[in-house]
This record gives sequence, C-alpha cells and structure tokens, in this order.
Amino acid sequence: MDDLRIAAIGLGQRRSLAAAAHREPGQGSRITAVCDLDETTLRAEADFFGATAAETDYRRLLDRDDVDAVLVATPDHTHARVAIDALSAGKAVYLEKPMATTVADADAVLHAARASGARLYVGHNMRHMEVVRLMRQLVQEGRIGTPKTVWIRHFVGHGGDFFFKDWHAERAKVNSLLLQKACHDLDAMHWIVGGSTAEVQAMGGLTVYGDLPRRAAGVPKAENWLDTANWPPTSQRELNPVIDVEDLALLNLRLDNGVLAAYQQCHYTPDYWRSFTIIGDAGRLENHGDAPGGTIRVWNTGRRDYDPDGDGEFRIPGPEGGHHGADARVIEEFVRFVREGGHTDTSPVAARMAVAAGDLATRSLRGGGAVLRVPELDRSLRNYFDNGQVEAA
Repeated sequence: MDDLRIAAIGLGQRRSLAAAAHREPGQGSRITAVCDLDETTLRAEADFFGATAAETDYRRLLDRDDVDAVLVATPDHTHARVAIDALSAGKAVYLEKPMATTVADADAVLHAARASGARLYVGHNMRHMEVVRLMRQLVQEGRIGTPKTVWIRHFVGHGGDFFFKDWHAERAKVNSLLLQKACHDLDAMHWIVGGSTAEVQAMGGLTVYGDLPRRAAGVPKAENWLDTANWPPTSQRELNPVIDVEDLALLNLRLDNGVLAAYQQCHYTPDYWRSFTIIGDAGRLENHGDAPGGTIRVWNTGRRDYDPDGDGEFRIPGPEGGHHGADARVIEEFVRFVREGGHTDTSPVAARMAVAAGDLATRSLRGGGAVLRVPELDRSLRNYFDNGQVEAA
C-alpha cells in the first residue's frame, strides 16, 4: 500500500506524535502537510518534514487530494471544531485527548464521524503504556478477584511549569485540568476495571498558584519555562496572565459496573508520577513507579500486618521514547485502523466517557460538590463505534 498521507495540525508540545507518524517512504505513513499558527514554527516544520503544504489555517488543507488523514494536536478547546471540520471533509482523524472539553462537544464529534463515515481515532496513549497494560492484564487474570474499588493519586510535580505558564491555566481553553490531565487516568481506570463513570462528586480549588506573580498579557512564555530548580512551588514566577483553573482536585466516582473510585490530582508535589491502587474481593495491586523499571506488586494470599513486598512483584517493561514507546504504538494503531479497520485498544466512546467524567466532575467541583450523573450516550451511536465504525447490517 502507499503511505498514509497525514496533515499535522498543531506542532507544539505534542509534536512527538507527528514525528512518530513521519516514517521512511514505504513504511506506512508520512507527514505531507503542516499547520500551525506560529509562522516561524510552521516554516521550520515544513522544512523538517518536507511538507508539500504549510498553512496557518487548517481549513485550507481539508480539500487537498494529497491529504488522507489529519493529526489534530491543537489546544484543547479547538479539538471538537477541527475534528468535526476534518471528518465532514471526509478525512480520517487522529484526535489528541481530550477529544473535547465538554460532553456535548464530545458527542458532536461522534455524530460527525458517524454522519461522514470517516474514521475517528482518539489518542489515549496511556492505553499503550506498559504500566496500564500490565495492571489490566493482572486484573483480567484474576489476581485480585473481582475489582471493587480503585484509588488513584496523581502527583503532578511539574504542574506549575506545564499547566500554569500558558493556555492550560485558562478555563476558556481547557475547562479544567480534570479534562486536560485527568482524562488520561480516568480512561485508564475505566479500561482496567471494565466500567465507565456513571456518577461523580468533586471538591477542589486554586490553592497555591493563584496568588503568584504572573507575566503581563501579550508577553510570551519564557524559552526556559521548565526549571526544576524552582522550589518550593511558591517560588514560581512569570505564570500565565490568566489563571482560573484549579491546582488541587479530589473526586469520588461510581462506575456503571458498581466499582467505586477515588481520584486525587495535585499540581505542586515534589515528585511527578501516578499511583494506582486496585482492590478486589481477593486481593489488591499497586504500582510503585509508572515508567519502565518500576514495579507492580500484588497482595493476594492472606491477611497480615504491613508488608511492603507483597506476594508477587511484576516489573514494568518498555522502551524509552515518547511516553515510553506509547506515542509510537498509538500512531501505529491509528495508521493500521485507517487502512484496515478492525479492533483498536483505544475507543472514541471510551474517550467520550472520560470527557464526560471530567466535565461533570468540574461542574460538581465548582457547584458545591453535588453528586452528578453522567449523561447517557445514544445507544445507536454507541453501537456504531462498538461495531468498528461500521453501520450494523
């Protein structure tokens, strides 16, 4: 087959996806067109990829015969609009997570994909991270019995740098960091235990970064914006001119399969990693580190006092590279799906459910902590995607 010709729309912090998709001729996929609002970036990337088209307006790429698919890695609040336009133009779409910043927009993307028949793939690359795949495997093997509860702690050690120095700090562009950041964890949790959030309740606030010095409007983020020497977090300076998202959030969730879950996210911890604890009716498992070389430990042979070693230890495998190889694998799955169809480990419906959980959690957090129900997805729409984006006969 000829290589899949991809237009990369947005070449900022997720440029690694475009790099993973740009392979040697005859190896499956190439970046043939690029789009970015920054003209300096656009020129440099057009040269790097040898692109035949370079535009600041993505819409000019959608009617090109030499573009088969688009890779959307623009700021979060633009995801739905760009994806809907591309799908409506008949282009296959790789849509970076979160697929949208509200459940209504996520549903609109799903409807557009079905109406056009163009293939939609949402890039939840954590489903291709070995720590998640190994935890899911251990659960499916019955090592802890039937899962009953999940506790997730996300220590976002670089939060002040990654999320409070640019557009990520603005509600208008992300809704909340429970979309931009937590959708990863919520989707992984749903996949591991085989359920989706049905009810959610949340509390949180802007507890540290709200009072720190900000740069003036119109002044760009400094080139050396990531500096681990900034400690404690209150020493951060030149934060985004607008900061109205929370830096601390606590969620309680009930899944549709009865599993109860708790999710905690803090953006000013000294360390940066995710901690999952999954408890079943015959044991529990917990990861120690979330990168290759870390471990997952299982306790499942009986009751006793504190035991740090557990009854089994499983080393997390995986290579180095973008998200420890997950970026390359998620692009490979996308290219295969566009060309051949079939099963994928990611799911547009699951991506919608992660957005729904984050969106409803945000509403609860900002509305007094009420328990809110996730709106159901139209059954025929769910069936279309569960059937591999093919209408049932």
